[in-house]
Amino acid sequence: MSLRLHAPVVLPCDPACTVLRDAVVDIVDGRVAHVGPEAHAPEFAGEVRRLTGILLPGLVNTHAHSPMVLLRGMGGDLPLLRWLHEAMWPAEAKMKPEDIRVGMLLGAVEMLRNGVTTSAEMYFHGEQLADAVLAAGSRVLFGAAIMDLPGLPWRPMTDEITRWIDADGLRFGPDERIELSYGPHSAYILTPEALGEIAGEARDRGALLQIHVAESPEEDVAQRESHGSVPRLLEQAGVLGGRVLSAHSVHLSPEDVAIYARHRVGIAHCPGSNTKLASGIAPLRSYLDAGVPVGLGTDGPASNDDLDLFEEARLAALLARVTTKDATAMRAADALLLATRGGAAALGRDDLGALEPGRWGDVVHVDVDDPAFATGLDAPDEQVLANLVWASGTRRVKDVWVAGKQVVADGETTNVDRREAQAGVRAVSARLR
Repeated sequence: MSLRLHAPVVLPCDPACTVLRDAVVDIVDGRVAHVGPEAHAPEFAGEVRRLTGILLPGLVNTHAHSPMVLLRGMGGDLPLLRWLHEAMWPAEAKMKPEDIRVGMLLGAVEMLRNGVTTSAEMYFHGEQLADAVLAAGSRVLFGAAIMDLPGLPWRPMTDEITRWIDADGLRFGPDERIELSYGPHSAYILTPEALGEIAGEARDRGALLQIHVAESPEEDVAQRESHGSVPRLLEQAGVLGGRVLSAHSVHLSPEDVAIYARHRVGIAHCPGSNTKLASGIAPLRSYLDAGVPVGLGTDGPASNDDLDLFEEARLAALLARVTTKDATAMRAADALLLATRGGAAALGRDDLGALEPGRWGDVVHVDVDDPAFATGLDAPDEQVLANLVWASGTRRVKDVWVAGKQVVADGETTNVDRREAQAGVRAVSARLR
């Protein structure tokens, strides 16, 4: 299948965040074959779609627990640890495997309508979750949540995801839309020895390891007392060195940041969840300046409470500016790159997050019939980017393609009836309450 998308503005999300005018994106066999001005485009024999507005790569959500749409609004006024122990974990204990599919299906629908084509999920019942993603047409890096609690020993959970990877491979499904990974919850749930063994399993298979780190000051007191910090614990336990994603990572010292930079650990920056749970504000600018790969995450829709990565980009930039008292600390272009190219880099994926030849043809079309773009697309590049990031966000996402296949048309998902997905969540949520 070949598809050419033409638009007045194309944002390939290259490192310079170039703004291409009157440009095309060619997708052949699911991958980007060419991006550039139409005047210099090669001859094309496939379908051609002429669109108004802006084209950009699918957004990459680097940290989510999307099935928690089932729990949205529960415990919304509690701090992190009380929210987990009093609201989330008791409700999750009542979930059936099929509930995960119901929640993930609506989560995928919500993200696609917001321009998010890939999410890194840490959750349970991966087969149900993956089935929902395939049904919606999006992508996922599923991190099997691994814990060590009464009745939930870590070893069987680790062995289960290892067997699955060994049986089906790291990536599978149409257009490699499913990737499997390990999701040890945190250093305050698992011992250093267990973390080291899990990391070894991941490294042996080239798999991503997703872990919560330094989300709030109260969560890892014992670990800081014994090792100085969680990043130091992870380094000493042999966790670092492969593909590692450190979620939240709010409270890191300069030494911690240097450890992450040395090992190329990716950070999933979750400003919406961090502020809602009063966990703190990560010093984003210092992470980027140190060369740490950083992407954006929504966290779960019960702690955020939405799955809107444009909102995360805007909030990340605003917080970076106000905490540094520097209005140049994070430009609109920088924020957009965090949500796209930066997210792919944080996950260790060089096939997502940008419109470049060889990467997957995951494309978002933003309609500009909106007051946010009343100044016109012929405005200077910086103004077009500013209007997209600061003023418009997700509300004008109109069409989305994953590997060249349209999964959102005129604002609605094509593979899933949104209202039916919402009704499914409503029924499960009533039972969990």
